[in-house]
Amino acid sequence: MTTVYDVPAEAFITKLAAELEAIPAMAPPAWAMFVKTGVHNERPPEQGNWWYIRAASVLRRIYIEGPVGVMRLRTYYGGKKNRGHKPEKKMPGSGAILRTMLQQFQEAGFAETTPKGRVISPKGMALLDNLSKVVKDEVVASVPELSIY
Repeated sequence: MTTVYDVPAEAFITKLAAELEAIPAMAPPAWAMFVKTGVHNERPPEQGNWWYIRAASVLRRIYIEGPVGVMRLRTYYGGKKNRGHKPEKKMPGSGAILRTMLQQFQEAGFAETTPKGRVISPKGMALLDNLSKVVKDEVVASVPELSIY
């Protein structure tokens, strides 16, 4: 059985983002076009579908890392902040974006809450595993060198 671990992340996230756009519960909030993804960024994302790409990446993170909370995801999606002449410093990503996405995943049935954090639900696991099979077939058909996946 093909899982998320068996396919390239970039191809998988792109395909999953397209799947999430069709789900009404995953619609970006009204404020999403104005926010930065963290204090380390100078501007908001330029891609029109950045919300779905980030949501696909977060759902993949939940699948891979097991129970995760907002703080662990903020650490993962953070980056270096340019502080002028002072040394750069690692800063966390936006918590509101990640918290909203986690709530949307619960509303859509892709994630569940446990005492240690959010985990992937059986419905979410089925979606990701089925999609990874599709991605694996497409990737291997287009690039034979990637048959190791």
